[in-house]
Amino acid sequence: MRPIGPPPQLHITMNKTILVTGGTGYIGSHTIVDLIDNGFDVISVDNFSNSHGEQILERLAQITGRTILNYRTDLTDAAATRKIFEAHPGIAGIIHFAAHIYVNDSVRHPVKYYRNNLNSLLNILDGMSEFGVRHLIFSSSCSVYGNSSALPVVETTPIGKAESPYARTKQMGEAIITDYANAHPDAHAILLRYFNPAGAHESGLLGEAPLVKNTHLVPVITETAIGARDQMYVHGDDYDTRDGSCVRDYIHVMDIANAHTKALQYLLEGRNQGGAEIFNIGIGQGVTVLEAIRAFEAHTGIALNYVIGPRREGDAAAIYADNTKARKLLGWTPKRDIRDIMASAWQWEQVLHHTPSLQPVREE
Repeated sequence: MRPIGPPPQLHITMNKTILVTGGTGYIGSHTIVDLIDNGFDVISVDNFSNSHGEQILERLAQITGRTILNYRTDLTDAAATRKIFEAHPGIAGIIHFAAHIYVNDSVRHPVKYYRNNLNSLLNILDGMSEFGVRHLIFSSSCSVYGNSSALPVVETTPIGKAESPYARTKQMGEAIITDYANAHPDAHAILLRYFNPAGAHESGLLGEAPLVKNTHLVPVITETAIGARDQMYVHGDDYDTRDGSCVRDYIHVMDIANAHTKALQYLLEGRNQGGAEIFNIGIGQGVTVLEAIRAFEAHTGIALNYVIGPRREGDAAAIYADNTKARKLLGWTPKRDIRDIMASAWQWEQVLHHTPSLQPVREE
């Protein structure tokens, strides 16, 4: 007798074309690699506003053996966004990365962040509704928790006061998607609140290469070590933490990439609970800025030239994840630690040092 219900491996034969917005960005590009490694077909959308887009696409082709189709489209343009859905009516799911991401820049230019981050999301949701795309993975952030006093944070930790307009756009984006999923019972979304992505692909061909001068800690460390910076600053040593510097949860970019693949499989296989579900994606351990510096020094033997500076506006004192839910439901487990992060980031920094065309072209 034929068993009732779909065969357990039905997802292997169904359409597996995934639209990745922000596909030539840091996390988006690494996620494309992981998706292809796991049997998915990928379409990218990226207007190259903060990436060396053509070079990243070439590097993706080297790693994956695939030529990635990319639409150089501004997703705040509703008509242009709709044309992508028209050209690909069989999209199985969307991973939405495309957003402005810099905390300091968002403090200086809040309207730019609201206009870009929210309008692009709304246009994606309109496309999903019109063309029947049911599955969405949203690139959210631990910044939605604000300066939480409850550590580690869990998915039920209350949303806190946003410390920057960037963080507020993520809170608003989550609310919009939740309302959308509630209004469309056939639509399912995963909100991935990930922590501090760092490191690079193990091939040495792909890593963090934004158009703006980097302000993220790990690339600042590697740039200082290689001599691209005379010195680096630790932004504050008077926080209520074990050594006075900020505590963060640094997670390898390829582990974050795999979390998106696992979340997508979770939806496509019908294992989700419906509506919009939230998952923390972090390694589950807090590392201070000074501890991260020491981890790099221990790996390379290079003494970093750093000075203690004032606190940076918009920074929370400490935040790190409880990732139990993602481990249990998604079957996701981070495989790399701070030493792997530093090793791959240092390998990538040496590639960048000898590739001037991948260097930043403007300040934040």
